[in-house]
Amino acid sequence: MPFLARTHPRLSSAAVLGLAVGILVPTETLASKILIGWNAGVWTYLVLMLWLTIRAKAEDVKRIAEIEDENAGLVLFMVCIAAIASLATITFELVGSKELATTERLLHYAFTGVTVIGSWLLIGVIFSVHYARLYYTWSGKEPALRFAEGLLTPNYWDFLYFSFTIGVAVQTSDVGVATRGLRKVVLGQSLIGFVFNTAILGFSINIAAGLFG
Repeated sequence: MPFLARTHPRLSSAAVLGLAVGILVPTETLASKILIGWNAGVWTYLVLMLWLTIRAKAEDVKRIAEIEDENAGLVLFMVCIAAIASLATITFELVGSKELATTERLLHYAFTGVTVIGSWLLIGVIFSVHYARLYYTWSGKEPALRFAEGLLTPNYWDFLYFSFTIGVAVQTSDVGVATRGLRKVVLGQSLIGFVFNTAILGFSINIAAGLFG
């Protein structure tokens, strides 16, 4: 999509890489191709965002937020749907792994862990980027997010803190949410976080049963 390449260069680059890897990787099943490509794209994006987070100052976050404002909601929706779909694909892989030899089964379990962790981290990061966009494009008199120390120019670390607090604890901790639009986004992330946390528990039980059952 042209708009994705223009407004979300890191995400689009990672998506292209993941698609290429998924197509070219020599594996037998479609599910394996999808998951390998997904992991290549996800972990590439996470590394790119980590590098951006380390380097970016508050004014950089504001500038990027203004650029990424176009179609941001659609991008968030697509990424979340893809991440949830990756969990469904993992289920098919785990079902097939029960007939494999021990070494191959262990590799499948390790791959499952990497995929789940990557998808979970992706959700937290993509929501933090969305919160940054909503914060810096908000035109109200009061800030849309109220940080405990009265911070008015948060950087990516601050938005990551807010996002992953919701992802881990399903609460906003010491950051106040001052707009209805942001509360809707927080609610959406909380529901997705519940799905992921439940899936992680289910996969953990499944893997433990496969190893020790």
